[in-house]
Amino acid sequence: MISQDLLRLDPLPLFPLPHFTTSMKHFLRNRQIMVPYLLLGLSFGYAVALKPTCLSTQFRRPGDYIIGGLFPFGMDTINLTARSEPTLVVCERLFVDGLIWALGMKFAIDQINNSTSLLPGVKLGYDIYDTCFEPLAALQPSLLFVTRNGTTGIGVACNYTNYQPRVTAVIGPHKSDLCLVTAKLFGFFSIPQVSYRASSEKLSNKELYPTFYRTVPSDKKLVEAVVLLLNKFGWNWIATIGSDDEYGRGAQEHFLRIVGNHSICVAYEGLIPTDTADPKAKVQLKETIELINKTKVNIIVLFAFIQPAQALLEQSIRMGLSKKVWIGTEAWLLSDIISSTSNIQSIGTVLGFIMKASTVPGFQEYVADLFTSVQQDAFCQESRDFYNRTASGVLGTSCKQCDHISLHDISPILSRSQIQPVHVAVHSVAHALHRALGCTHQGCPKAAIRSWQLLHFMNTFAFTVNGQSFSFDESHGTNPGYKLIIWDWKNGTLTHLPVGDYKESLYVNKSQIHFHTADQKEPTSECFRECKPGQIREIKGFHLCCYDCRDCPENTFCSSEDSSTCTPCLQHQWSPVRSTRCYDRSERYLFWNEPLTVALLTLTSITLCLTCLTAVLFFKNLETPVVQAAGGDRNLLALFALVLLCLSSCLYIGKPSNSLCTTQQIVYALCLNACFSTFFTKSLEISLLTEFPRWAPTFLPWVTQRRAWLVVALCLLTECLLCFCYLHLGPDHLVSDYKSLRTEVLLVCDTRSWLAFALMHGYNGCLAIVCFLCTFMVETPGKTYNVARGITFAFLTYFIIWIFFVAIFATLKTVLRSVTQIGTILMISLGILGTYYIPKCYIILLKPDLNTVNYFQNSIKEEPEGDSQ
Repeated sequence: MISQDLLRLDPLPLFPLPHFTTSMKHFLRNRQIMVPYLLLGLSFGYAVALKPTCLSTQFRRPGDYIIGGLFPFGMDTINLTARSEPTLVVCERLFVDGLIWALGMKFAIDQINNSTSLLPGVKLGYDIYDTCFEPLAALQPSLLFVTRNGTTGIGVACNYTNYQPRVTAVIGPHKSDLCLVTAKLFGFFSIPQVSYRASSEKLSNKELYPTFYRTVPSDKKLVEAVVLLLNKFGWNWIATIGSDDEYGRGAQEHFLRIVGNHSICVAYEGLIPTDTADPKAKVQLKETIELINKTKVNIIVLFAFIQPAQALLEQSIRMGLSKKVWIGTEAWLLSDIISSTSNIQSIGTVLGFIMKASTVPGFQEYVADLFTSVQQDAFCQESRDFYNRTASGVLGTSCKQCDHISLHDISPILSRSQIQPVHVAVHSVAHALHRALGCTHQGCPKAAIRSWQLLHFMNTFAFTVNGQSFSFDESHGTNPGYKLIIWDWKNGTLTHLPVGDYKESLYVNKSQIHFHTADQKEPTSECFRECKPGQIREIKGFHLCCYDCRDCPENTFCSSEDSSTCTPCLQHQWSPVRSTRCYDRSERYLFWNEPLTVALLTLTSITLCLTCLTAVLFFKNLETPVVQAAGGDRNLLALFALVLLCLSSCLYIGKPSNSLCTTQQIVYALCLNACFSTFFTKSLEISLLTEFPRWAPTFLPWVTQRRAWLVVALCLLTECLLCFCYLHLGPDHLVSDYKSLRTEVLLVCDTRSWLAFALMHGYNGCLAIVCFLCTFMVETPGKTYNVARGITFAFLTYFIIWIFFVAIFATLKTVLRSVTQIGTILMISLGILGTYYIPKCYIILLKPDLNTVNYFQNSIKEEPEGDSQ
């Protein structure tokens, strides 16, 4: 029976024993493995279920020169977040690819040790440890590698030229974020480090990582291939997703830098969590799929390792994301874990780039022999003796779960796993050691070689592995090129079908590519469309170039078809929506020929006629009781002021200027003051007679007859002084208003000093208030005329008109402001005429029998009663 440890191995693909024959037939059909090899796997596939093997003891061997190895035997570290003490990091699940890569290193070293030409007479040893996909786990064996040879301590010295670490070179690790941690450590001790999978462009920086090498191209080459593929199919509306680790972030960052120069638009860019067990990860994956769905892209570029890629694809299947073209990389494209996901074919078309790698002759047979040997007691006893003699005493078995795995379990992955990068990495160190030792065909001298002495030979010399030449370029990498593959499903069976390649240029055999669309032709994923004149391109994605066409708003224009911004018109210009040019604004003010102006002028003429007729009537009846009661000859001044006030309304018509704006306010204030001052003397007279009879003999002569003209003159003089302050503090001036009207510039008079404005017009308001207070409570005998009532109603009308004027004027921003000012002037004039003068004209013309001294006895009294006796 298979042990429970074996049953828990995930993502290791386990085949139930009854289906073993079927799976091996599938393996034969797709991988073309020799029949004897299959029979060997079949015969020993069941043996592992009976007892553990000693495979875990095969990753440490002594030698003249030790090469360290960092490989991901396991994944999913246990309680790493809760780790509060610097204890050993343990992995929970076996990662079969990592095991096969480690066997590839063992195979290469055993092959070199058996060679009579590369390092004759020299035996290489190896010390291989697990990285658990975690930088923390990779750092522990890395520290062991740099300890002084023969000890477990790191020597501290000023000069490490003669320092001899435990290992001569290091192979691995496979992930970029692990290499970024270990490369600086090994760089300090000048130990060559050759990775077989790390592709981050950051590692190309020789100043930071001088001893780091890799037998794979950097992400820069991969990204260039992906961009060329997108251009090849005309896909310029895409989404890109990366795993939230060094590989995903680095590849996506470089991808985004390049696509902007190739007219490719990124509708969505995002990162997905690497810790899929985190509860927040599911929420983040769901949000990612929702955002992709909103963009309606048909192409998704995915830079991620197996676990996050699997989580994303599973989430897209659960949420029913429509079929897309998924462009992937070797990090997940070849994974049996992903391809065996339920309903995986519903995601659409999957294609992408994997590194060109030849098969390593003899490796599969070597693995089959090894799995045969590790089940033999004599072999295992010898292996354990070797293992214990070379144990460091610090770190234990690298792969405890390896003892519970069979050849049958790893066969599907073994048949397609790329071993050549590991094989080339080991040979690069062996060839450098060959040159450093000065080996010949007869043998190699056993000399003390320091690690740093290998660097020169690794930098400058090419080497040959299985008839293929390799060399490290200026960034310490190799570039064997890429194969473009597509997932080809036939009858539920997946084949990785080569459809192109890339090294210096991209070649795609489109005839072999069958997409998920109904006609099996490539789907469109474009965002460009021709914008109409007056429209701009509005970016739809997070980066450049994918856009919608948007109309330029008012007062802006767009003269070029490929512009992305609307150009504002100059202040004196305007433009309609979606315009290609600007137009000059026309000036707007109250024109003389407007219908509204004609109506106002007609009303002004009527008011003038009424005022003039009233003045003539009062002049002819100057000595009658009704005129004397109204104020005598002072009424002629008031009516003359009203005539001027009506004529001043013409100042608000036509094109304004600074001088005209100043004149408007001064004329209005002086005319109104001349009129109000006559009412002021009459109001004081009435107040003295009715409210202050004791003071009347003293003050009444100053507000009646000729002395009243002194009060009128004093009021006018005060207003003139206030007008002078108005001119000094800041008179109204002409302002061009470009905001109120869409196509015109509104010419308006604007107040420069509100203090001066308030003083000038507030004085007239004070006179009006005094007149109103002096008259509104006055009562007369029932059969006599009440002059005070006319004054009260005249100023009450004035107050009401001003309240409406302020409310309306403050809200208007057009030529109606001038109309409001003219209307206010006319309403005040008509209000005074209608409430004060017209009733008296009525008595003169229609009721002459009331025009008697007795009827106006309380209104024409000019002397106190005491003086008349």
